[in-house]
Amino acid sequence: MLKKIELVYWLLLLLFLLSTCKNNTSTSVNKKVFKYNQPSGISSLDPAFARDQANIWAVHQLYNGLVQFDKHLNIVPCIAKRWHISEDGLTYTFHLRNDVHFIDHEVFPHGKGRRVTAKDVAYSFSRIIDAKTASPGAWIFNGKVSEQNPFEAVDDTTFILRLQNAFRPMLSILSMEYTYVIAKEAVTKYGKDFRNNPVGTGAFKLKVWKEGSVMILVKNENYFEQDKEGKPLPYLDGVKISFIESKETQYLKFLQGEIDFMSGLDKSYINELLTSEGNLKPKHSGKIAMLKAPFLNTEYLGILSDENNELLKNHPLKNKLVRQSINYGFDRKEMIRYLRNNIGVAANAGFIPAGLPSFDSTKVKGYDYNPEKARRLLAEAGIKDGKGFPETILYMSAAYEDLGIYIQQQLKNLGLNFKLELVPGAFLREQMAKSKAVFFRGSWIADYPDAESYLAMFYSKNDAPPNYTRFSNKDFDILYEKAINENNDSLRYFLYQEMDRILIEEAPVVPLFYDEVVRFVRNDVKGMEPNAMNLLELKEVMIE
Repeated sequence: MLKKIELVYWLLLLLFLLSTCKNNTSTSVNKKVFKYNQPSGISSLDPAFARDQANIWAVHQLYNGLVQFDKHLNIVPCIAKRWHISEDGLTYTFHLRNDVHFIDHEVFPHGKGRRVTAKDVAYSFSRIIDAKTASPGAWIFNGKVSEQNPFEAVDDTTFILRLQNAFRPMLSILSMEYTYVIAKEAVTKYGKDFRNNPVGTGAFKLKVWKEGSVMILVKNENYFEQDKEGKPLPYLDGVKISFIESKETQYLKFLQGEIDFMSGLDKSYINELLTSEGNLKPKHSGKIAMLKAPFLNTEYLGILSDENNELLKNHPLKNKLVRQSINYGFDRKEMIRYLRNNIGVAANAGFIPAGLPSFDSTKVKGYDYNPEKARRLLAEAGIKDGKGFPETILYMSAAYEDLGIYIQQQLKNLGLNFKLELVPGAFLREQMAKSKAVFFRGSWIADYPDAESYLAMFYSKNDAPPNYTRFSNKDFDILYEKAINENNDSLRYFLYQEMDRILIEEAPVVPLFYDEVVRFVRNDVKGMEPNAMNLLELKEVMIE
């Protein structure tokens, strides 16, 4: 009964705040509440289950990790103020700040949030790989950390992470929400209900969560980070998250000022918002701002490369020349312009997307539209004008049907007959994992800001996921193993580019486009900068 009364109280408080801040004008209360909608809903506020974007965005407001990345994807300090990696790459020693505290909460004596120590880091990491937790993030440490004493709290401010083998991207992995630091007291008290009773160190803290209706976060007055001028963060007084499933309704709420921010595009409103060239339509000028940035997401077509698979027996796709001809056979730039309003960048380089420091289109040359060369390659492969090429299914989800039809028609001009089969995403992933799809559309969003996240998809010792194509190449594998042991970033990027060139040559995939983060914000929202990980960063956002 008490919880119900408290919920009503906070809902009434929210209504009061929003009414006094109507249209974000200055009032005697002057509370600044940032409002966004999460159509897919939020299933957990436990970092161990920060698997999808909805959970990640919310968890990111409530917790912190040892490290974080800046807007350029550089790994920078957070709870850890500095660190050292041993010469052999096996030992990571982190020195923690001594001014980071958990929020004030009843799980602590007298309700006062205590200081974060290295023991909290060790506990949080150990919990991720504990089978009892059943975290989908266990893969970040399993098979990588030492079997003996992988996480050690030397003293309150010194934490050591030990690996079985050198793995240079580990520092980037530690920026993931799975690794955020939690309080053992909260897990002990709430058990499974820790999912909706978060006790973190973040810029905000949970006040109300009425599942399927509203979530309210309020400012953490004791947050440890400051801006460049030494002012305490965050600037906002609170965050309101709604859960409207309809994208059309969300869009109308945004236009009406009831939502401050939208991410991504939907067919229901893309042409109402954007011109065919991808610019914001003039009628929205002065009310809305559009923010764009590279997004670490490569959209692609995958081709099964396991030559022992019965589905590929005598199939022309086993021939590298045929795979290359497909890559030359359609116009990516035109596809992006007409079907995506110029949102995205045609993938005319490698598989590694724009936005990562190792991306360099001058060093990794991909495929341009060249139908004549495509025909020559087919003829060289003994499939002149498509003769001898069997009808082959191209699997994809319905959301990409327009792209599928475009590619299908352009490849048909080469004599290649592909049949589109639209299937649910879950079914498609299952077919890909079981090697039952010869030709399929896929996308790969980086789990962490390092190109290894993409190249691991083609390392032969990896199963599916991530190696859905079953690609196997000895030279690629040698380079991959060198790269994950290389501490020098410049040399590591060179190795990444060498691997990317092998992928272009062997063509187990057809890169379509490198996605872009597209955000729309009300003009009175300031300080929101998109990033290539599409992480929602609110601690430096303000409402004028």
